[in-house]
Amino acid sequence: MSAEGGNAPLGKQSSVQIDRLLDVMVKQDASDLHVTVGRPPTVRLNGRLRNMQTKVLDADDCMALMKSITPEKNQAEFQEKGGTDFGFSFSEAARFRVSVFRQKGNVAMVLRLIPNRLLPFDVLGLPGIVKDLIRRPRGLFLVTGPTGSGKTTTLATMIDEINVNLERHIITVEDPIEYYHPHKKGIINQREVGGLADVPSFSEALRRALRQNPDVILVGEMRDLETIEAAIKAAETGHLVFGTLHTTGAAGTINRIIDAFPVAQQEQVRVQLSTSLLAVLSQVLLARSDKPGRIAGYEFLVVTPAISNLIRENKTFRIDSAIQTGKKFGMQLLDEHLWNIYSKGLISAEEMVDKARNPGELSERVRRSGVQLARAELEGGEA
Repeated sequence: MSAEGGNAPLGKQSSVQIDRLLDVMVKQDASDLHVTVGRPPTVRLNGRLRNMQTKVLDADDCMALMKSITPEKNQAEFQEKGGTDFGFSFSEAARFRVSVFRQKGNVAMVLRLIPNRLLPFDVLGLPGIVKDLIRRPRGLFLVTGPTGSGKTTTLATMIDEINVNLERHIITVEDPIEYYHPHKKGIINQREVGGLADVPSFSEALRRALRQNPDVILVGEMRDLETIEAAIKAAETGHLVFGTLHTTGAAGTINRIIDAFPVAQQEQVRVQLSTSLLAVLSQVLLARSDKPGRIAGYEFLVVTPAISNLIRENKTFRIDSAIQTGKKFGMQLLDEHLWNIYSKGLISAEEMVDKARNPGELSERVRRSGVQLARAELEGGEA
């Protein structure tokens, strides 16, 4: 087990303990591990929280577990700021993204499992036209959704597809680096954002990237106005730019970007987006009902000339209708895709309604089909 940037000394007991916890995570394919005082280590398995069969953790346990995997520079940042993020490799099995933070004066951690194996397009269920779009020489491709919806995995698959098949210089800007990509047909440089990492901010990395002869730029998170502005500029100046936002739905994503700018600039931004935006892929992750595991639900917008006009003319409220009539381009609304995978028996009605954009409409559709929804699950369910 190794953490980039150097490890803290490993106490024997805590080292064995964290190794065992991580080994169980990998074997069970759990997505997250929660470590906090007053509860046993808890994994998120297929979207549900499950206690591991160990003792309830006290303050000393949490501190020892934290020190066993956290590099010294991150321990210093934690002491100074009350939180730190980093990534590390666990043998050949997986990588983990770690968030260490302080709560009620004690140490707590959340570790996200990042599989070493990239998932192919057909396993992810991505629309076929995505492969064509990511071969484009320029434009902005947005992947959006709530935290934990699989955006990182989707983007890693797209980047790998380019890396394998095209001679491209790819620069990724991430906080922290999650999937590690080797050089293949392309050249790939991955920059980690952070005060002690490769570059201090996303916006600074983007500004510098334009002088580094890139063909493709991945922006791990478009979290502020400066970064959004730089990403749009990079797409306009002849680069293929991938970015992520914590938004749901294609129209909502476009509105969120425009609303990030001062009112005086919004008309100009609409024009810029209408010419530079390629596509918006908005996704959610759902627990499968046919077997253990999860499946992604997608909303997909391809920017056609008609949709470009809607963006330019501030008529984004009509985008949902345009997606419905754009099926020949591979477009689909999230709720339609959720209904399709529910109809195939892959997810439960409750899971579908819980993740829908318009839960009332889908609930009514379920009732008309003669299925009774389990209200208990809809109103909170089991932790």
